[in-house]
Amino acid sequence: MENLITVEDALNLVLQHTRDFGTESVELENALGRILRDEIVADRDFPPYNRVTMDGIAISHAAFKKGQRTFLIEGVAAAGDKQHELRDSSACLEVMTGAVMPRNADAVIRYEDVFIDGRQATIEVPAVTKHQNIHMKGEDRTAGSCIITPGVKISSPEIGVCATVGKSTVRVSRFPKTIIISTGDELVDIHEVPEPHQIRRSNVYRLKTVLSYFGVPVETAHLKDDESEISEALDQYLKSYDLILISGGVSRGKFDFLPAALEVAGVKKLFHKIKQRPGKPFWFGVHDRATVFAFPGNPVSSFMCMQQYFKPWLQKCLHQQIPPQPRAMLTEDVHFKPDLTYFLEVKISYSENAELLATPVKGNGSGDLANLVDAEAFIVLPSGKDLFQQGEVYPLIFYRE
Repeated sequence: MENLITVEDALNLVLQHTRDFGTESVELENALGRILRDEIVADRDFPPYNRVTMDGIAISHAAFKKGQRTFLIEGVAAAGDKQHELRDSSACLEVMTGAVMPRNADAVIRYEDVFIDGRQATIEVPAVTKHQNIHMKGEDRTAGSCIITPGVKISSPEIGVCATVGKSTVRVSRFPKTIIISTGDELVDIHEVPEPHQIRRSNVYRLKTVLSYFGVPVETAHLKDDESEISEALDQYLKSYDLILISGGVSRGKFDFLPAALEVAGVKKLFHKIKQRPGKPFWFGVHDRATVFAFPGNPVSSFMCMQQYFKPWLQKCLHQQIPPQPRAMLTEDVHFKPDLTYFLEVKISYSENAELLATPVKGNGSGDLANLVDAEAFIVLPSGKDLFQQGEVYPLIFYRE
């Protein structure tokens, strides 16, 4: 009987062996997708002045309250002008969206509600409220307040905020130097036409996309099922890389040399084989400099392990804020007899109450890579039971970004 580690213990071990790869400063235009490490604070009030939000006229609300409806136009205040002053409380100024609200004025009436004849503006609506159509100074954020917290993955809104507060460079998490290695004599390059006994080298590309989502540069290599070649290459890679991801060669076959070769090379094995399906032969270990994830060669297995174990590890290494794991309701009964945690491929939809629904996508095992295209997520069905009923709710791993 094999002594398998549980899914929970495996994930905990992986997360206990994260590494901090440090930080670096990058130009703002190169920061998209990076993990922010500094707090971004408002360098001044936002907005920095009482800002006009509609094209129209600016008046003293007190004059309107006294019954005045027609106002002499003193001038025009445009966006980018220094602050104008309403000299006569019985007059008005035309104002454009984005302009500084004129001194002595405290209400804006949009053009659609005003009749203008020459230099006379007549308000045609029955009610005007003080401060209407004005975005007040400091209403969004006050100077010195936090706008973005560390750990955020920088996207378009964060880029805009950083530019607004004058951050031309930002401090972000440094990436690990990474290589993805495929193994196996049966694999050929994607540009080649495979013989009947061969398959194209697809796992490397699939795994690389997970790192690409974080912007991590990746090198790739391929090793034949040759024990001496594998050992020699591992010695070199362990000296050169912070992160080594390997696809294939970790099961029980006569040519699965990797587990032994890794331990001979000085990599400390933390576990090999998990009480799960797919992905049972997954291997994880650490070296002085490098962390090694060795995934099964079957495409669904390697991809699932990448999502379940590697992605949370990388997020923690990069100090990324991680949202709570979503949960979904099964739309049909699922029977699964082995006493293993089952990562079942599912399609996602929504109930009338906006609840996440998970519908199993039937496939042909861990080698059915096309099934990943039909599905959108893995639903995590725990070990210890063999019937998972319609309506029951379980954790979900989305893999489509």
